[in-house]
Amino acid sequence: MASTSTSTSTATATGPLAPAAIFRLLAEGAADMRATRFQGVAYGIAFVLMGYAIAEVYEQVWQMTMGLTAAFFLMGPFICCGIYDLSRQHELTGKSDLRASLACWLRNWKSIAFFAAFLTFFMIVWARISVVLFALFATHTYPELTDMIRNIVSMNNVIFLIVWGAVGFVFAALVFAVSVVSIPMMLDREGADTMEAIGASAVALWNNPGAMLLWAFAITFLIGMSLVFFLPLLALTAPLVGHTTWKVYKTLVPAASPAPVAEAATAA
Repeated sequence: MASTSTSTSTATATGPLAPAAIFRLLAEGAADMRATRFQGVAYGIAFVLMGYAIAEVYEQVWQMTMGLTAAFFLMGPFICCGIYDLSRQHELTGKSDLRASLACWLRNWKSIAFFAAFLTFFMIVWARISVVLFALFATHTYPELTDMIRNIVSMNNVIFLIVWGAVGFVFAALVFAVSVVSIPMMLDREGADTMEAIGASAVALWNNPGAMLLWAFAITFLIGMSLVFFLPLLALTAPLVGHTTWKVYKTLVPAASPAPVAEAATAA
């Protein structure tokens, strides 16, 4: 059996996680990508396809673009479920199986499904609010996707930027607070229910505000820059965020005996 990371259960015992430790965890996440033979890229490609879907929606109903882009971030923890499982498989067995990761949610499907519904509720509410804010405050129409950012950040839209940014920050902060380690915990522990996992995420954020703020910035930077500048890069940045999230979970949540890894993974 592969040994677990030495940082898994020590961070919370010695005090808050240092913000700079996020860079170490990112390096460990990158190491997991290599150790799992870049199987997580399959999930990254799904992110890329979602990005192109957002662009297509923009061409048809531009007002929905910002809401759907925010939804892209809100639903990320659930979509990364399989990436977390690849790291978990490798940690437990030294091997990883992409096919087994596709069904990883079955180990604790009720809790994970409820959490997905919870995130979906936030997604729907934010998408609707985003459309209303566009209608009330935006002063331009955006016939071409390449003009969207330039027009939005113009001085004519400064009120929209302030209002949309403030409301979006509240939504993003709430979702991040309840999801930072929720899905990894529900995958790792069959008995963990949704509220227990949400509570663990909130405690992790409360006890490690500096590190979690830097981690939130890192997620926004890696995914946001890929969305804005080169969408296919998501095939790499999304799995990197997923593998690193597993490392963050193992570092911040006290160790417990995990559920057995799927038979398909151990037989590989």
